[in-house]
Amino acid sequence: MLEDRATAVSSATQWPTAYPQGYAVVDVETTGLARHDRIISAAVYRLDARGEVEDHWYTLVNPERDPGPVWIHGLTSEVLEGAPLFADIAEEFAARLDGRVLVAHNAVFDWQMIAREYARAERQAPVRQRLCTIALSKELGLPLPNHKLESLAAHFGVVQQRAHHALDDARVLAEAFRPSLRAAAAGGVRLPLLECRSLTEWSDAPVPRQSSPGYGGYRAGSWRPSRKRPACPYPNPGRYEDGKPLKQGMRVAFSGDTSTERELLEDRATECGLHVASSISRLTSLLVTNDPDSGTSKVVKARQFGTPVVDEAAFGQLLRDVEPADE
Repeated sequence: MLEDRATAVSSATQWPTAYPQGYAVVDVETTGLARHDRIISAAVYRLDARGEVEDHWYTLVNPERDPGPVWIHGLTSEVLEGAPLFADIAEEFAARLDGRVLVAHNAVFDWQMIAREYARAERQAPVRQRLCTIALSKELGLPLPNHKLESLAAHFGVVQQRAHHALDDARVLAEAFRPSLRAAAAGGVRLPLLECRSLTEWSDAPVPRQSSPGYGGYRAGSWRPSRKRPACPYPNPGRYEDGKPLKQGMRVAFSGDTSTERELLEDRATECGLHVASSISRLTSLLVTNDPDSGTSKVVKARQFGTPVVDEAAFGQLLRDVEPADE
C-alpha cells in the first residue's frame, strides 16, 4: 500500500518537487451550514513542506448572532459574548494562511465560510489553493469505512480528545495529514489541489436572482460567476438508487435555490468525483432540488425521464460517503 511506502521518502531528492512548500490545516466551527451562518471558532496548524508541525493557533469569534447548535460545538452565547469579532482576528488569521495550501476535511465548506467572513470584513483571505483530506484519502485508496474525520484518524492511530472543538479537530487532522502526505509522496500521487477564489463582495440580505448563461442565476453576494469545469474522469455508473450511496462518475444536476452557494455545492460534488451536469437527460443520475414540486424545466424533465430527486440536505449526507468508481 502507498502508506506503507511512505517511510521510503527520506531524502530531499525523493520528495516531489511539485508539492507545496507549506500547509495550513484549518478547522472552523460555525453557527450552521447556510450562506448566512458565521464562524464562532477557528484553529490553524501550520505545517512545513513535509507535514511537520511548525505551530498552532486558536481563537473564539463573536458571531454577533445566536451560536446555533450548542449541543454540537459547546459554545454558548455567554462564552462568545466577550470574544473578538472576525474583523478583529482577520489579520492574524491571514498571517497563518498566507502562502500556504489550506488543508481541511471537506475543505470546500471551511473555505466558503472563511471567504464569506473575509468578504464581510471587506478583505480577502491570502489563500490560492486548498486540499481536501477526503479527496486525498480517495486518491490514496485508504480502506476507510466512511469519510468521517474520526475514521481517518482511527486509520492512522490518532486519538481524538474533543470532537467538534476547532483546535482538537485541527490537531487530529494535522496528525492524519502527515502520513497521508508522505504516502502520496512515496507513491508519486498528484495532490488533489483546487483553486481558491476570494469573494469580492458580500451581502447577507436576500438578493433577487439574476440571469446568467450556463448557470441557473446567481446572487450579487455569490461566490463567482459560472466557469467551465474539467471533464469528470469516471464513467457514468447509472442512476442513483434510494438507500444506496452515490458513486463516482454519477451525473448530478441542480435546480432552484440552495442554502449553500450553488457554485460551492457543485465544487463539493466535483471534489467527490461526480459529474456536474447543466441539464437533465436520460443519462442524469440524480437531480438535487429543494422544491421538487416546482415547474422548472429540470424538474419537469426529471419527472419525464424518471430521474431520482433528493433535496440539498439529503445530498449533503450522500456526499459524505461516495463510493469509488469501478476499476
